[in-house]
Amino acid sequence: MKSADLEEGSISTVDLRGNHLLLSKIGGEVYAVGGTCTHEEADLGLGVVIEDRVVCPLHLSQFELKTGKVVNPPATLPLPRFAARVDDGTIFIEV
Repeated sequence: MKSADLEEGSISTVDLRGNHLLLSKIGGEVYAVGGTCTHEEADLGLGVVIEDRVVCPLHLSQFELKTGKVVNPPATLPLPRFAARVDDGTIFIEV
């Protein structure tokens, strides 16, 4: 995926080597976290972005997009975080 295809403050999902990932761009930086809610396994790609958080579409848990940290229950476990970098405009994720 190209970095230019990911708009600032937006999210996009990608499946990579058996992992469902959620990509985001915040402050010009690209971040990658697990794309499945740790509470009830909902697809976070269907969620809503509020500032630097994604809100789960099922039970409204919130996760920080930069770190995967839980901000609002009912989820209690953070999302897994993956190293992301942009090289020559292409996003690379380490899984």
